[in-house]
Amino acid sequence: MTANPRGSDVEYLLDGFEHVETVEDFRARLKLGRPIRVKLGIDPTSPDLHLGFMVVLDKLQRFAQAGHEVTLIIGDFTASIGDPSGRNAMRPPLSREQIEANMQSYRDQAGKVLDLDRVKIRYNSEWLAKLDFSDIVRLVSHVTVAQMLERNDFHNRYDAGTAISLHEFLYPVAQAYDSIAIEADVELGGTDQLFNLLLGRQFQRDYGQLPQICATVPLLVGLDGEKKMSKSLGNYVGITEDAQTQFGKLMSMPDDLMPTYARLAAFQSQAQADALRDALAAGTTNPIDAKKALAESIVARYHGPASAAAARAYFERTVQRKEIPQDNLPEVARGDARRVADVLVRAGFAESRRAAERLISGNGVKVDGIVVDDPRAAWTADEPAVLSVGSRRFARIVP
Repeated sequence: MTANPRGSDVEYLLDGFEHVETVEDFRARLKLGRPIRVKLGIDPTSPDLHLGFMVVLDKLQRFAQAGHEVTLIIGDFTASIGDPSGRNAMRPPLSREQIEANMQSYRDQAGKVLDLDRVKIRYNSEWLAKLDFSDIVRLVSHVTVAQMLERNDFHNRYDAGTAISLHEFLYPVAQAYDSIAIEADVELGGTDQLFNLLLGRQFQRDYGQLPQICATVPLLVGLDGEKKMSKSLGNYVGITEDAQTQFGKLMSMPDDLMPTYARLAAFQSQAQADALRDALAAGTTNPIDAKKALAESIVARYHGPASAAAARAYFERTVQRKEIPQDNLPEVARGDARRVADVLVRAGFAESRRAAERLISGNGVKVDGIVVDDPRAAWTADEPAVLSVGSRRFARIVP
């Protein structure tokens, strides 16, 4: 067994998981006298990861630190099928070019939480691309259509009369085969992946392997406080975003989300998250101060303590004290732009003049601290001036 004394500590290894199938099996697997094989699969469906992905990566790191055999499987093959989990419509499959472009950044981003020297990274095309049609037929013979329709997203779409493509049924089958390929003892995932994980457990049993233990983590609620964090919903904090952007976004979270983010995004203990919740409820801590401390601790993980402290200071200066920043602003040449709306587009603050005019109409645009309220306003500054949108986006416009 691993020399790390925490390698057999069930409470330590399973801390923070929402569902484990089963704890008894996990205890028994730890007694086999060898490091257990732990698997997590992620599909390169976008160029960037967000804080929601980090929840399960932190748990994977815990197994790695404890001395177990940890494998991060990047689903370059399954991404070409498209994961329908949690969706009410078919997810478009990605092209090979998109997949390869996304895979390039995954390793570096995962390394923000994972010690990659302790983790194997593999791509499931290694084994899935080698299967022939008879292999596929043999695989799908182990699962019924009724089983597939038990999955919430398929069930809901079937009841609503929404089309389900046959190839979508192959996604959980392919993910289940990943577990067979590496003979996983444990598979980690979000709660929305439980069906896929349990199918892997079934397949392993059918193929004569020890069935894997399925351990799922809660899904991180996005900054809107309603739906899970998702780039497509715009309620996310991206791992590659700069420190100021991350900090500013985190300060927009509802107060009642703070204990959840302390637990899942700052990786604090349950006791610490509960203490924060109780302090907020009792009014013994200032919510703004608590949120700033929490945001700083999260940003520090991805950018370091110095950058996190600077991001906090920037927020306090520009948002709380409403000072106009003067240092380290990006400079944008006004060129031939004659209206404020056109300058907004040049600065990258709006995608089109129409979008820029909407920002102005919402009283969110300022020039040197003065609100611009006319969507057709001319740019009148002859000297360099600071253009701002909201409280976090600034640029110095030069003639």
